[in-house]
Amino acid sequence: MSIEFGLDTFGGVTIDDDGRPVDHPTVIRDLVEDGVVADQAGLDFFGVGEHHRPDFAVSSPEMVLAAIAARTSRIRLGSAVTVLSSDDPVRVFERFATLDAVSNGRAEIVAGRGSFIESFPLFGYDLADYDVLFDEKLDLLSRLLREKPVTWEGTTRTALTDQRVYPTTANGIPTWVGVGGTPESVVRTAQYGFNLFLAIIGGPPDRFAAYIDLFDRAQDQYGTPRAKVAVHSPGLVADTDDQARELAYDGWFATRTTMGRERGWPPPTPSDFESEIVDGSLYLGSPETVATKIARTLSVLKVDRFDLKYDQPVPHSVQRRSIELYGDQVIPLVKDMLG
Repeated sequence: MSIEFGLDTFGGVTIDDDGRPVDHPTVIRDLVEDGVVADQAGLDFFGVGEHHRPDFAVSSPEMVLAAIAARTSRIRLGSAVTVLSSDDPVRVFERFATLDAVSNGRAEIVAGRGSFIESFPLFGYDLADYDVLFDEKLDLLSRLLREKPVTWEGTTRTALTDQRVYPTTANGIPTWVGVGGTPESVVRTAQYGFNLFLAIIGGPPDRFAAYIDLFDRAQDQYGTPRAKVAVHSPGLVADTDDQARELAYDGWFATRTTMGRERGWPPPTPSDFESEIVDGSLYLGSPETVATKIARTLSVLKVDRFDLKYDQPVPHSVQRRSIELYGDQVIPLVKDMLG
């Protein structure tokens, strides 16, 4: 099979056996161990997200990924995502070029607008500039990635004149754009020749087939080479379906309630939970159940990689078991089903 399989985490705060939140330093150390386990399980990619809020422990993915790089040898390491709009593309390139050296060429960038907006006021950016910030910074990043002198001018940072940025890399840095499901974002990704990273976090995954088709047509229109497509969706693997539901329900409900208050969504219901498991984009259950659902998605969506967002508000031991089942049982089952 040409399809690859990865894991993504936002560094979500886990809970201890008494249901209390685990402190951030412990969450980060546990996450590093997860990356090592993922490498040992033969997974292709491990992605770490960036957030700046109390329910997520990671604000600097590159630092965490460098720690994982020092203890692994094969798995590719990237962000999921880097909030490019509130960052400096020059510093983004420098940090990932350094990670690429540390990891011996295994670094990848996944750049995004940021579905969480706490980084904008934190770093002094106006949300009124949400669109122009991403447009200009993505343009600058695309030029920096060529690793040649850059001359660039915009409204969101100081202009560059024939400027080189260091360190250089051996073979460049594969770069993706994280897209939540807007046609404009898909077309923009094709225009720059970046890989497409689809964040499918709710609803039927097959509705994204139209976006992949649009991506192909846009690449043909712009004359850019066909780039890769990855899918990122949440889930949890347990020994049985009932166990997975019991482990994930409270955390899923709490997370959806918090996000709903922030984004104006209606309160979640128990039927929403079941609907996401059966027909939506929550890959939750026994290895057989999760594998069947992933295989069904991959038979509909033409993608090169499937990433399971494995971090849930559960004890870390539950997450670790999920990683092991995903690598040891789910992925071989999916390959057999699609073989």
